[in-house]
Amino acid sequence: MQRLLAVLAAGKRCAELGTAYGEGAAAMASTAASLVTVERDPERLTAARERLAGLDNVELREGDWRVVLPERGPFDFLFLDSGDWKEEPYRQRALDMVAPGGLVLKDDMTPDFPGPDPLREWFFGHPDLIATEILTTRETAAIIAAKRR
Repeated sequence: MQRLLAVLAAGKRCAELGTAYGEGAAAMASTAASLVTVERDPERLTAARERLAGLDNVELREGDWRVVLPERGPFDFLFLDSGDWKEEPYRQRALDMVAPGGLVLKDDMTPDFPGPDPLREWFFGHPDLIATEILTTRETAAIIAAKRR
């Protein structure tokens, strides 16, 4: 997953919803032009600060992405690593931060999820997205989407 993040972030203005401990952010920062990442959990934020210290192209912010990130966009690559973007209207608010032609990534999906899956339906049915799903391990998948307009 970290190599995929590095490839997708290469040379781009990036944002991440949910820094957690900073592993994904560090992978993106290794190739990104810039990265703004937001975390609201104090313990995770402390660990992420240590992990990302010294990376000049990373801005680690504390708080709610819905407040912090919209003013910073649009972004060329958005990594959806937080759970709270999944609710409507937050899905669209997240997508609104992506520039036309930009990429969106959601990982930690379950392959062959039985029955209706609102997140997959959103990605694959949204008129502004062209999406594909890839296996990242035997038990997990990721959805990568490009924003058409």
